[in-house]
Amino acid sequence: QVQLVESGGGLVQVGGSLRLSCAASGSIFSINGLGWYRQAPGKQRELVARITSGGSTNYADSVKGRFTISGDSAKNTVYLQMNNLEPEDTAVYYCNYFRGLTAYWGQGTQVTVSS
Repeated sequence: QVQLVESGGGLVQVGGSLRLSCAASGSIFSINGLGWYRQAPGKQRELVARITSGGSTNYADSVKGRFTISGDSAKNTVYLQMNNLEPEDTAVYYCNYFRGLTAYWGQGTQVTVSS
């Protein structure tokens, strides 16, 4: 089993910044494979950013140049630095980890960007 706990969401104005954290525990021994998804009201959950199994990073086109995913292997924690936030970034953000066909999710943290 893998447990994922997010933190760092909140209310921010347009152009502001937030940093989300995801602490992973249980049967997980690398930050590779951890990622962030988000789901806005009435929309499907979408990938925001991921650290691949090989250690590289992938981003959704909508966040490239504004968001940065990083991790601390010693703490089994992954971060999402979000800069220049836009109203369209408003969503619940979920930490995610896939192992084979099993997907693990955190409880989610709300990010609201006000204009």
